[in-house]
Amino acid sequence: MSLHDDAVLVLKEYEGQQGLRQTYLEHLEAHPDGMWKACEAGHLTASALVIDPERGRVLLTLHKKLRMWLQMGGHCEPADETLAAASLREATEESGIPGLRLLPGGPVRLDRHQTPCAWHLDVQYAALAPAGAVEAISDESLDLRWFPYAEVPDVADESVVRLLEATRARL
Repeated sequence: MSLHDDAVLVLKEYEGQQGLRQTYLEHLEAHPDGMWKACEAGHLTASALVIDPERGRVLLTLHKKLRMWLQMGGHCEPADETLAAASLREATEESGIPGLRLLPGGPVRLDRHQTPCAWHLDVQYAALAPAGAVEAISDESLDLRWFPYAEVPDVADESVVRLLEATRARL
């Protein structure tokens, strides 16, 4: 199964955000290359909010290009077999934390937003940090920092706040 086919199945099974979900499905139907950065009409991306429920905190990255506190995530790569695998790869690469596990149940949210390269149709997961996790800044970040849940609205935009709320509801 191709990554494109996996994305269609994941989106068909996703039960929330019906209008946005349909937009994603229509995009993939119209754009066979809609998983890749080269698709100028926009492309799916995969992200994951790294969460430590035991300590009531999330790990955010200060994105190098956007200069915003965000969840880990980015473009899909040819080696990614599934959207879930792409989000876990991105979370692991950008957080430096081995042993992350995706929260069961598939994507937590969808978020469509304009970036300097194109529209991103982000499929957002949540990743559970293992006990004693120690982060390491990647080349894609200016900084990494754990934030208590209550501080997230003070540093991040509404999309991150909504992702945190949806993740906590699933926990």
